[in-house]
Amino acid sequence: MKVNAKLKNLRVSPRKVRLTTELIKGMEVGDAIDQISANIKRANEPIIKLIKSAVASAENDFGLDASNLYISDIRVDAGITLKRWMPRAYGRATQILKRSSCVKLTLNEIVEGKNRKSKQQIDKEKKAREKSVKIAEKEITEGKKELSERVEEKKESILTDVKKEHHEVEAKRKESRQSGWTNKIFRRKSS
Repeated sequence: MKVNAKLKNLRVSPRKVRLTTELIKGMEVGDAIDQISANIKRANEPIIKLIKSAVASAENDFGLDASNLYISDIRVDAGITLKRWMPRAYGRATQILKRSSCVKLTLNEIVEGKNRKSKQQIDKEKKAREKSVKIAEKEITEGKKELSERVEEKKESILTDVKKEHHEVEAKRKESRQSGWTNKIFRRKSS
């Protein structure tokens, strides 16, 4: 069974993307990811992401086994070309073409039907995932409620502490005002 995935308008020129994609045609998925990550090219990360996306859709939508998939075809076509201008000598301007590429990936099974899941198994797994997501969301909301209650308690205790400190500071100020003006004048050290 064939699984298709597309990557549109990758802002790397098609010529440079083809350097990466030509290496992995006909390889198994795991080997292809290892091969790409061994090279240093700017297009590597988006292509790895595309391969992983295709594998995930093959597993979740069609029930295929990831270890039984290989890259049967990968095409790189030209995408949108942005036209920009660069000033040059004698008042001229030359055009700069900022090219992008569209990558089309096709995965296929090595052995047809090996470890393939039925529609019923896929539906059961989806329902189980949905239940686990709902349970996780409930736990998160309960945790948030408890956290907000703790935060409110902390706020109240901090506010009471601040008010006490404020009253103490005000009391000290009043005492210093009552002591008189002579302390302000004769405060200097004698030498």
